[in-house]
Amino acid sequence: MEEANQSIVIEFVLLGLSDQPRMEKTFFVLILLMYLVILLGNGILILVTILDSHLHMPMYFFLGNLSFLDICYTTSSIPLVLDGFLTPRKTISFSGCAVQMFLSFAMGATECVLLGMMAFDRYVAICNPLRYPMVMSKSAYVPMAISSWVAGGVNSLVQISLAVQLPFCGDNIINHFTCEILAVLKLTCADISINVISMGVANVIFLGVPVLFIFVSYIFILTTILRIPSAEGRRKAFSTCSAHLTVVVIFYGTILFMYAKPKSKDPLRADKQDVSDKLISLFYGVLTPMLNPIIYSLRNKDVKVAMKKLVSQECFTQ
Repeated sequence: MEEANQSIVIEFVLLGLSDQPRMEKTFFVLILLMYLVILLGNGILILVTILDSHLHMPMYFFLGNLSFLDICYTTSSIPLVLDGFLTPRKTISFSGCAVQMFLSFAMGATECVLLGMMAFDRYVAICNPLRYPMVMSKSAYVPMAISSWVAGGVNSLVQISLAVQLPFCGDNIINHFTCEILAVLKLTCADISINVISMGVANVIFLGVPVLFIFVSYIFILTTILRIPSAEGRRKAFSTCSAHLTVVVIFYGTILFMYAKPKSKDPLRADKQDVSDKLISLFYGVLTPMLNPIIYSLRNKDVKVAMKKLVSQECFTQ
């Protein structure tokens, strides 16, 4: 009987803003503009870190990885969202959904690890400057970056493998813009306790540990900066890590806001909150990748100079 009630799901329907057709056109334009800014800003940042020899340092190598990651993260979901805003019936195949979940999950976990490694780089540069060339040599920072990608990919593979093996009971409507894993798990007709435990452990490893590591690193960094006798020296030291600290606060602050926000128990407000939750999740996916290159170009002197040099060279060649 139980097997008869189960059916093979070959595609999912993405609900998005189907009940708000007027909003869809507005958000299509807005998200498209933000996506173009992400591609342009992060693309320029990658180009600058490759072409400018003054930026061939561990911090900017990690920054180039972060920019590439942001492009991959948004490209794994935003084109699907944009297509959904223009399509009356928004569908995605089961395999396409699995791939999209894998990419977004992998990029998110990788970014958490990468931000932690960037904090370690700033810690060594400010707290142990004499040992910096030895500790953060190319033979050290390249494997560090590679390991962050591998760790994110392996974690995502585990989570998505557990999710796609679950049976689905006919209801294939995902109340989201994309194949968000929690929204997909709600459609299963099996016990998902293993999935919940697995994601809980992953959250501790990929969210909790990097946050703790970043927090401890910046305690040592701020302690060292405050010991610098001159105000100019303190300003210069802090300017080298202010951009990274700003990105960390925005990245983790948005996650905290999304998941620590209390849920309304009022049925009348449930629908409105559901729409707002989906929009918050959507803008989280584009806001941080869009702000990262802007923050680094405004708050990092070396990046700002390199960008100006690149623009002036382009103008000169034309």
